[in-house]
This record gives sequence, C-alpha cells and structure tokens, in this order.
Amino acid sequence: MSAPTGARPDTRGPGLRRFLTGREPRQERCGLCAVAVDEAHHRHLADTEKRAIVCACLPCALLMQQPGAAAAGRFRAVPDRYLTDPDHRLDDGAWEALQIPVGVAFFFRNAALDRLVALYPSPAGATESELDPEVWKTVLGGSRLTGLLEPDVEALLLRRVDGRVDCALVPIDICYELVGRMRLLWQGFDGGAEARAALDAFFRRVGERTRDVGEESRP
Repeated sequence: MSAPTGARPDTRGPGLRRFLTGREPRQERCGLCAVAVDEAHHRHLADTEKRAIVCACLPCALLMQQPGAAAAGRFRAVPDRYLTDPDHRLDDGAWEALQIPVGVAFFFRNAALDRLVALYPSPAGATESELDPEVWKTVLGGSRLTGLLEPDVEALLLRRVDGRVDCALVPIDICYELVGRMRLLWQGFDGGAEARAALDAFFRRVGERTRDVGEESRP
C-alpha cells in the first residue's frame, strides 16, 4: 500500500524525520523565524499550503494563536487539547462501516480540499482510506467532538480494541508521530511485539491527557 499523495506531512523537517528514520536529528529551528528551538519544549504549526507540520518557537506559536492570525497566513498553531466524549459509543459495527483495514485510524478536515481525510498507520507511512461522507456522518456525526474539530490542526483518533472503539480529539501532530513510530518499528505481518508495545504506550499517554468534552464549555 502506498501513502496518499499530499496526505502525509512534509518529512524534510528534522522535527518529524526522527520518527521516520531513527537518525539523530539536526538542530531544530522555527519554521517562521528560523531561531533554534529546544527539541523537548517547542510547538508545532500546520503549513496549510504544503500540508506539512513544522516546528515553531513559543513566540511564533503564540502569534499564530491570536484571533485572525490563521486567516492572514498559511500557518496555523496546533492546539494542545485532548478531549473524549463518553456519551458517544462506538462498537465493532461502527468500525466495519468505516472500512479501515487496521485497528487505528485518524480523521481530520482538510480546509484546502474542503473534505474529511481518513488516514491509518502502515509500514509505508500514513495511508489514506476512502471515506464515504454519509458513513462519516452516521458513525461520528453524533459526537460532540465532531463539532469542535479544528480543520488541519486537530484529528479524531480512533482505536479498535476488545470489541469497542475508543475515540479522542487530539492535536494532529501526535497522529503523525504515531505514524512515524509505527513505520520505524514495524516488523513482519502484524507489526511485531515492539510496535505493539509502542502502540499501547502511546495510547496510555493519550488517555492520561484526555478530559471530558463537557469540560470544554465550562467557564
């Protein structure tokens, strides 16, 4: 399976290359002002023209968060919110309707294409799955998360496990981080023990950060 044209982020930047190659990254720099940024403490921006994720220093990230900043340029700050909707339950039937061939996928709205994009990790990277708009509405349209989803910078991350489907609204950069880790660690037909352990650890971290979507509207 090949990755979809234009669906993957630009991997030329060192911030994401380390997940895809395993090589020691060069000094990361802000994609706007080119100042060096600390690898462990920096933000990400979505480049909506190139459909890429780039690193950003804190001042530039804060600038892109200001009202009207996203409309004025091609960069949008990736938020840092993790939400779940306990009232919206998904099961194996919902997953089968989505026709995703693996147990993990993420969905985001591409503003430039004006459509929803469904991707899943594979040994080849981020692979696109055809998504019927009516199926999307039936399966995920009833969740409060869908109405909150910010185009290009957030995603609905789904995982099928033990007969249920967990869904969370997350920053889109962590979805591409997951894709890179799976590509780097994948072995054999089913991914191998190391890839499965990394997947479990990744979703534990996501679970620790998520909060009820009902808290989003509270003062």
